[in-house]
Amino acid sequence: MKTDTLIDLLARDAGPAPKALAARRLTMAVLLGLPISAGTAIALFGVLPADMFNTAVPWMKIAYAAAVALSAGWLTARLSRPAAPFQWQRRLTVAVVLIMLTLGALSLLAMPADSRFEALFGPSWWACPLRVLALSAPALAATVWAVRGLAPTRPQAAGLAAGLLAGAMGAIGYALSCPESSPAFVAVWYTLGMALTAGAGAALGPWVLRW
Repeated sequence: MKTDTLIDLLARDAGPAPKALAARRLTMAVLLGLPISAGTAIALFGVLPADMFNTAVPWMKIAYAAAVALSAGWLTARLSRPAAPFQWQRRLTVAVVLIMLTLGALSLLAMPADSRFEALFGPSWWACPLRVLALSAPALAATVWAVRGLAPTRPQAAGLAAGLLAGAMGAIGYALSCPESSPAFVAVWYTLGMALTAGAGAALGPWVLRW
């Protein structure tokens, strides 16, 4: 059979490609993963006192994680399409993290030297990344499912981006329970938790996102 004939047979009655398929699938993944991550965090670690939500403490964490989620979601959508350029989305994602790291460093410089260690290594510094990783697991399953139904040609990179999106959802969930208030703490340990989830996604990508 000639190639042109085969292509004609495969394309016959195929209809137009669905519009915004990547956005729809990733949105569904967020709607599934985020409530589970948040609900699990509250069930396991409790919720912050109501008066704390009148301060900037939880909103700083949520805003940072949400910014990572938006940029990583855009990056994931691009990497879910064959040969789609993704340089701007990658740069945006890196910029979000660098901005938070810069703010964390500036906050340390602005406080007395004898307070910096405590601000960076709060009581839960060792647990924070692991909790973000654990809370991200349902979201990671959802984002990997979303990307698997698309057409990634770079499975490891797509898995990493999907993992970062999932890690951001886990971080948002944990922010509802975490009492740490230092921007430096958030910049280092929340970022590490999201990076661990991104690493898990990158490891899964070549196995579960291959065509």
